[in-house]
Parts: sequence; structure tokens; C-alpha cells
Amino acid sequence: MAESEMADTGEAAQPARLSVVSAATDGIRVLALAGEIDRDTGQALRQALDASGTPRPRIVVDLSRVTFMDSTGINIFIAAHRSLTEAGGWIRLAAPGEAVMRTLQIVGVDAVIDCRETLPQPSATDRSPVPAMR
Repeated sequence: MAESEMADTGEAAQPARLSVVSAATDGIRVLALAGEIDRDTGQALRQALDASGTPRPRIVVDLSRVTFMDSTGINIFIAAHRSLTEAGGWIRLAAPGEAVMRTLQIVGVDAVIDCRETLPQPSATDRSPVPAMR
């Protein structure tokens, strides 16, 4: 399993940052996010979700440590959903906290992108669980 860490390339004085740790498990990229998703940190998330050149890309985003998300995150996830679906893949959002889930529900993202309460929760259509981070 390969792991790498990506950080926002914004100014160092920025108090709220987004950390993205990527791990591959069973051909699925699992992104563990921590911090805030907003205009200042969105580029790190865009880069992490980029799967160009990957056949049938599959990405699970662990949101359990995301403390805030604004419309920037919503737009990034919708764009990633479109891109990954067009490439024959998918994106799943896992373990969002109450505030993040409320944001996803208010704008209807949870009706477009598969959102799961926990990271290893299986979907209704496929009986295999999303791989847990190791």
C-alpha cells in the first residue's frame, strides 16, 4: 500500500489548512481529509481527486476529520463525480461529520454522490464493503 501526503500550497500564515493523505487499497484510492474545505484549500482537494489517465478510477473520500465545508467543496465533489463517472469510475463520500453531512444534504449532493455513514459501510447495490484504511 502506497501512501503520500499532499498539502495546500497556499500561504503559510493561513490558519485553516486541509491535509490529504492518499492510500490505495484493492485498486481503490482512499483519500483521508482533515481540516477545512473552502476557497483557500480547494486546490489541494482538486489535485487529490484528479484521476486523469486512470482507467475506471474509484475513489473513497474519508470526511470524518473535515470540520468545515463550503460551496467550494460541493463544486469540487460534483465536478469529480462527473469526471470519474465519465471515465467509468465512481466516487464515494464516507463518514462525514454532522455539519458536513448537513451541508451535503441541504444542497442535495447526497442524492447525487453515494454518501456512507462509515468508511467500511457496504452500498445497497454492491455487497462488498468499501475497504477500510489500514
